[in-house]
Amino acid sequence: MIPAIAARAEETEKLRQIPAETIKELRESGLFKALQPRRYGGFELDPIDLYRAAARIGEACGSTAWIFGVVGVHPWQMGLFPDRAQSEVWGDDDSVLISSTYAPIGQVTRAEGGYRLSGQWPWSSGCDHCDWVMLGGAEMSDPEQPDMRTFLLPRSDYEIVDTWHAVGLRGTGTNDILVDDAFVPEYRTLSFQDTSRCDCPGNAVNSHPIYRLPFASVFSTTIAAASIGIARGGLERFRVILSERFKIAFGEAAREDPHAQVILAQASSILDASWLQLERNISELTQAVAGGEPAEMLPRARLRHDQAYAVKRAMEAITICFDASGGAALRTSDPLQRFWRDLNASRHHAINEYERAAMIYGQALLGIETGFQPML
Repeated sequence: MIPAIAARAEETEKLRQIPAETIKELRESGLFKALQPRRYGGFELDPIDLYRAAARIGEACGSTAWIFGVVGVHPWQMGLFPDRAQSEVWGDDDSVLISSTYAPIGQVTRAEGGYRLSGQWPWSSGCDHCDWVMLGGAEMSDPEQPDMRTFLLPRSDYEIVDTWHAVGLRGTGTNDILVDDAFVPEYRTLSFQDTSRCDCPGNAVNSHPIYRLPFASVFSTTIAAASIGIARGGLERFRVILSERFKIAFGEAAREDPHAQVILAQASSILDASWLQLERNISELTQAVAGGEPAEMLPRARLRHDQAYAVKRAMEAITICFDASGGAALRTSDPLQRFWRDLNASRHHAINEYERAAMIYGQALLGIETGFQPML
């Protein structure tokens, strides 16, 4: 599957969304079901399996890795919803895909038996391939304690607005979701308070330990895994350029340039270290919850820091590689410029705001109580 995904990378950018044949192949492979509950045809695998797949795909096509990771993690989150919601989504077709956008910018009002939603939510990656969407929102009847929730809507309750014309991750189809006074029943909502406490309605029916992991840990690591994969793809292309390029201006083979050798070695080490941290952090949390222990705040904060730091360092490393690749790498036909653009786009995701993640970790190391944080 990887060679076909790589061969379609340019087409993916031109389409501004993942080609239908790629989505079909991913569905048929079962990869989208990696974290889906067994009760609904899934495999309930260790999250690291999803992350490894996302990273491997990222080496071939950044946009495809992004969609696979983001859409692929949603079955795990769906497993946290009340069972009635899970049944509505998967009861007739357990291969249904779900997109999301968690920015709480729409209007949410309480209604009998649920909520009413209106507004336009940006940043819903892969939404054209999905039949449901998860929207972030805050019910503000108590302004001092807004009720942050994820709201689940079927395709009939929203429109997709084509807005995604981007410099990087061009093929993700990260369009807007337009909702006009849609009713969302209570059972199709999920509180961020519950996901932070790792105690959700879905735990009543999905007993596997992975559903006791924190949402922020599972989701943020998905983004980091795809990003590291993109960086690996860029690094491999840089290695090939060094192996083949002759620097006419200086009369030497690029592979003989000691500065280029150092850049290659340092970038490789940075990506290796980032991945080792990623695996360690999520594995330690998974082992803790599997043993019946809570997911403590300090390792959760460390994971969030290391995840954002991994993307930051990967971006810096591949930028140095790109700068050392010569003018040919500027051609749109060269994959290195695409990996570089895609990694830049990934870096702009809110979850990758390094300073905020570092502050959270620093406070945790100092034992400072920060109260409820939905992304921890």
